[in-house]
Amino acid sequence: MKDCKIILPLFLVMAGQGMHAKVAGTERPNIIFIVADDLGWTDLGISGSDYYETPAIDRLASEGMMFDNAYSAAANSAPSRACMMSGMYTPRHGIYTVSPSERGHASERKLIPVPNTDDLDTRFVTIAEALSAAGYRCGHIGKWHLGDDADGTGPLAQGFDTNTGGDRAGAPYSYFYPYCLPDKSRCHHGLSQGKPGEYLTDRLTDEAVKFIKESGDQPFFLHLAHFAVHTSLQAPEETIEKYRNKPAGKYHSNPVYAAMIEKLDDSVRRICDTVDSLGMADNTLIVFWSDNGGSEPVTDNWPLRGGKGTPYEGGDRVPLIIRWNGHTDPGTVSSVPVCGIDFFPTFISVAGADKVKGLDGKDIFSLVSGKSSRRDLFWHFPAYLESYTSDHGFRATPYSSIRSGDWKLIHYYEDGSEELFDLSSDPGETENLSLTEPGIRKRLHRRLFRWLSKTNAPIPHELNPEYIPR
Repeated sequence: MKDCKIILPLFLVMAGQGMHAKVAGTERPNIIFIVADDLGWTDLGISGSDYYETPAIDRLASEGMMFDNAYSAAANSAPSRACMMSGMYTPRHGIYTVSPSERGHASERKLIPVPNTDDLDTRFVTIAEALSAAGYRCGHIGKWHLGDDADGTGPLAQGFDTNTGGDRAGAPYSYFYPYCLPDKSRCHHGLSQGKPGEYLTDRLTDEAVKFIKESGDQPFFLHLAHFAVHTSLQAPEETIEKYRNKPAGKYHSNPVYAAMIEKLDDSVRRICDTVDSLGMADNTLIVFWSDNGGSEPVTDNWPLRGGKGTPYEGGDRVPLIIRWNGHTDPGTVSSVPVCGIDFFPTFISVAGADKVKGLDGKDIFSLVSGKSSRRDLFWHFPAYLESYTSDHGFRATPYSSIRSGDWKLIHYYEDGSEELFDLSSDPGETENLSLTEPGIRKRLHRRLFRWLSKTNAPIPHELNPEYIPR
């Protein structure tokens, strides 16, 4: 049986208050938001992997604060990014999954799922719009997945001054130049030019370094949203060969995926080196985050259960590191639960931008310092997502869930069943306590359904006439 303990390096001292709020009158900081795609909670050296190598990301953690209870607001990409960019939970904007919502075999879907919205409607204020109004130069580089500039729903329509690579695509057309579909019918925005053999992660980093250097004295917001480490698995052959010659780790052993992680790590190194060499370190907030959990069976999210797309911790507990010299204590770890919806209020707070009404998130600095009241976290997925490992079955059927303190409740709509877990003693969600802790189950059930009512969340209830009970 697997040992259920992760040992972090000794310099990561647990800290309840390792962040300090913005000091009045300080210069508005630059904000660099590096988003990985499908990077698992334990896919970093600092979080337990003995196969993947991430010295730059590990160093970033040693220079800032790492969060071991950070979440995405959805377990797959499009809804997670919509929540992050809008600061709102899924029922507010209607993006619940990567379309369509009726994934998998029709005969196995007991309910008719709620229709999905594909693009983030421009009526929602985004992080970039709020920061742009405060005088920030805003650049998007990499994956967008929430629309397309050609349709008026891409980054340039949502507050960004520049867009390189961002369109509706949820995965790269190719990790090597040319960054196009095989028939060249579609290429990623702004990446039509390049060099043979050029690697996408490197190219996006080149563009990011250029953006930083060109910003001058104007404060900037850089959204560097890598496609890595999303499938298809592709990396430079020399980097892959390095891991082919390396002994397999305890839980990780994929050399191509490891090579992709190394290139992602090198991107973080180059961004940090650029900031440091330009003398910006004390006035630049750097955030590293993943949009959802690791994709199984590409990687192993142990000790967490499940992976990308599932209702379990492996689906939405993700890496998060924040470095802001003078405001984050080096080498600290926070166990305060935070979520993707929290970046919007955090960024506008440190930037001194006008507050935006209707946000579901909280300022992370206030949460960690104890100046903001603790709150529950919620997830709503009224759709179906097929299995990765079988021709039948699902990673997820329609569900809603809540984390309240150390407790997590998952409610399934097909049969009304519920699972209850104590994450403090069972982060792997191995023991369902719904029957042995009925009082806690009922309390969380009430809180969950109160939130569903408050957000007007659509609940799937209509039976699917094509369903065949097995």
